[in-house]
Amino acid sequence: MKRVLSVVLQFILFLAVFFAGWVLAGFNILPTLSISVGAGRVFVYDGVLLMFALYVLILLIAAARKRIHSAWPNSTVALALALILGLAMKFGFKSI
Repeated sequence: MKRVLSVVLQFILFLAVFFAGWVLAGFNILPTLSISVGAGRVFVYDGVLLMFALYVLILLIAAARKRIHSAWPNSTVALALALILGLAMKFGFKSI
């Protein structure tokens, strides 16, 4: 139960960071990093980079607490689910 709650909370956190990175790029608060994915469409991958930075931070904290063996599977599953759902919800894609 504790492990499932950990995955769910990290999933929500990763998804929120993915969304926040996409929104902050629209306000030009951060430098915008994007790739052209088609005619009139770009993918702003600032949110993905922030999500991966948070993932590394979580793993570094787990390593410092000597709990990396139980933390990395939970964090990896939460990251993968958040990335899949975020891309399915079209986070990061914008029309130009």
